[in-house]
Amino acid sequence: MRKTLFSLLLLLLASASLMAGGYQVRLQGTRQTGMGLTGTALKSGASDIFYNPGSLGFLGKKFELNLGGNAIISKISFRDLESDYSAQTDNPVSPPFFFYGAGKLTDKLVMGLGVYTPYGSKTVWPDDWKGRYLIQNIGLRAYYMQPTISYQLTDRLGLGAGFIYMYGKADIQKALPYNDANVNLSGSTTAMGFNLGVFFKASDKINLGLNYRSKIEVSLTDGDATFNIPTSLSAILPQNNKFSANLPMPANLDFGVSFQATDKLLLSLELDWVMWGVYDTLTFTFAEKGELLNSKNPRLYSDAYIPRFGLEYTANEKLTLRAGAYYDKTPTNKDYFNPETVSLNTMAFTLGFTYKPSDNFKVDFSFAQLFGQEMERAYTPAHFAGKYKSSATIPGLGITYSF
Repeated sequence: MRKTLFSLLLLLLASASLMAGGYQVRLQGTRQTGMGLTGTALKSGASDIFYNPGSLGFLGKKFELNLGGNAIISKISFRDLESDYSAQTDNPVSPPFFFYGAGKLTDKLVMGLGVYTPYGSKTVWPDDWKGRYLIQNIGLRAYYMQPTISYQLTDRLGLGAGFIYMYGKADIQKALPYNDANVNLSGSTTAMGFNLGVFFKASDKINLGLNYRSKIEVSLTDGDATFNIPTSLSAILPQNNKFSANLPMPANLDFGVSFQATDKLLLSLELDWVMWGVYDTLTFTFAEKGELLNSKNPRLYSDAYIPRFGLEYTANEKLTLRAGAYYDKTPTNKDYFNPETVSLNTMAFTLGFTYKPSDNFKVDFSFAQLFGQEMERAYTPAHFAGKYKSSATIPGLGITYSF
């Protein structure tokens, strides 16, 4: 009985990552979202704090304030391979946001501060669904604060760097196969990283951008593990425990090119390298009964390359229109695919516009529609397999004030 219980718990806990796979939320600027989430080779003002600190040095006004957010409306469906069973998530709306402020200290030196949420989501499966022993619901939040400095070395070349301070929090719940028992895992942590950017005006019509956001190693210690179990099991399993776990947030290297095709039409191309290969194993260490509960669980993610395309058309002095697309290949391993990490090959299309009622104020709107390809995946340690499909609708709104 004792051996069986702990074997089951190892499988359950193996799926509890601090972040969901494919968990980056690259919605840190409304203009960029409308252009296929490109931004590395664009001069966008204060939001360059995230997309490329190197272009921040070309800030057009003395001071700029930019803030906004998105509403992620997502659905994930599961279909069993051997029956007609299916299930679908009931996810609440996720609201990632961003806030940037930047100002010129001199004609060439700019400093700024960004607060944004590049990671985070909430997935809620039905309480009685077939995969409830792997995951029932998971909520993830990560808040970044990034002071940034940028300098124009020449009229064509800009360099920038930002220091990242992160606060993250996770809440995870899953069922246990004992009289409606379940386990809740929760914890919070902080970590640090950096953001580097280079921006180069190759000609009057062509801009080049290169941005590197560092890997951030998240180490959660003294997380709370609460087991809601029958009294008969409390002698062999502490109902209240502490756990530690490590998880990498991968580094990103983004390269972009923008081309002013006509006076009114701007094109943007970008390739993002997301270094998911660092996510090889998820390790759990428990304070009590550690010799039985501690585990190393393979994830075996692979690096991903995301091509992006965007365009912007200036209709008149007050109205600018945008569109874009990108393809995001899942980094997950098909044999270690867990329902809390539902990351599928995804095609996305975006739209957006800016309305500028005055020289100092503008309103941006963006819209993204994501289609996750139906894929057959398995989590082999638990002998759980099926076909997954996902979609997400993401409207966004931003406002900018400058002087």
